[in-house]
Amino acid sequence: MYIVYAILAFSILIIIHELGHFAMAKLNNVKVEEFALGMGPKILAVQGKETKYMIKAFPIGGYVKMLGEQEESENPDDPRAFSNKSSLQKLSIIIAGPIMNLVLGILLFAVIASNKGYAAPIISSLVQDQPAQAAGLQAGDELLEVDGSKILTWEDFVTKIYTSKGKPLEVTYSRNNEVSTVYMTPVMDPELNRYIVGIYPSTVTSPSLLQSVRYGFVETWSLTKQTFGFLGTLVTGKASMNDFGGPVTIIKYTGEAAKAGILVLTNFAAYISVQLAIFNIIPFPALDGGFIILYLFEIITGKKVDEKKVGLINYIGFALLIAMMILVTIKDILYPINL
Repeated sequence: MYIVYAILAFSILIIIHELGHFAMAKLNNVKVEEFALGMGPKILAVQGKETKYMIKAFPIGGYVKMLGEQEESENPDDPRAFSNKSSLQKLSIIIAGPIMNLVLGILLFAVIASNKGYAAPIISSLVQDQPAQAAGLQAGDELLEVDGSKILTWEDFVTKIYTSKGKPLEVTYSRNNEVSTVYMTPVMDPELNRYIVGIYPSTVTSPSLLQSVRYGFVETWSLTKQTFGFLGTLVTGKASMNDFGGPVTIIKYTGEAAKAGILVLTNFAAYISVQLAIFNIIPFPALDGGFIILYLFEIITGKKVDEKKVGLINYIGFALLIAMMILVTIKDILYPINL
C-alpha cells in the first residue's frame, strides 16, 4: 500500500503540473485535444466535450496535447490552434506548468509549518566543546550568512555545514541587533557520518498563517537555490553516481515517507514538486525550459523561428531524454541509493 501511496503522491504532482498548462491553454482559447497522466500504453480513457482524458501504464510523466502544437501548417486558419497564438501567449501556457509546481511546493511547506512548526536559523543551544561554542557563538544568536551566502532557513545552514568537507567557514550572525563574524571548522561526527558544528536551532511551534506562508516561500526559494547548486556540481563533474536517482528512487523514497506519516509524505511531496519545476525549466529541447527560451527569443527579437527546425530539435531532445530516463532507471535498479 505504501507503494500505491507513493505512486498517487507522485501522480498528483504531475497532474498539478499539467493542469497549469491545461488551464492557461483554456484561458488563451487554445483547444486541448488530450490530457494524459503517465506514459506508455493507454489503460483508461474518457472523452470529454473536446478533450480526451487518459491514464497510461507508467506513472512517470504526463502531457497536454494542444491543437496545432506540433506543426503550424496543419491549422493555418484555426484561431484556437496553439501555433496561431502570439509568442507571449505560448510562453504563458508553457511556463504555467513549472509555476504550478512551485506554488504547490509553497502551499505544502506552509501546511507542514502550520501543523508541526519549523526550525529557524536562531541558536537555541550549543554542544559543549564543539566548533560553534569554541568560536564564541551563544544561544539567541541569529545566523545570517555562511561564506557570503544568506541563511534564510535552518536547512540553508545545515547544507553549508554538510557540504563544507571540513573546511573553515565564515559565519555572520546577529546578537542584540549587532552583526558580527566568526570562523569555525566543522568536524566529522563518526556516528552521524556527517560534518557538524554543535548547534541546535530554535523551533517556531505555533506559527501564524502569515508565518506559515512565509516559511513556504522561504523554504521553496532555499530548496531552489540548493538544487541549482547541485546541478552546478553535475556540470563540473563533482557529483557522483550515487548522488542522484530516477523514477525508481523517487517511488522508493516516497514509499518510505508514506510509512513515516502523512506530514513526512507531504514534506517529501513538496520537495519533489519543487524539483519537478526546476527540472522542467532547464533549457533543454523537449522540456518546458527549451520552449521558454525559444519564446523569449521570439518576444525579444520579434523574429519567428522555423517550426520545422524546432520540431526536429525537440524530436532529438525527446529521444535523448527517453534514453537518459532508461539509463537512470537501470542505474536505480543496479546501483540503488541507500535509504
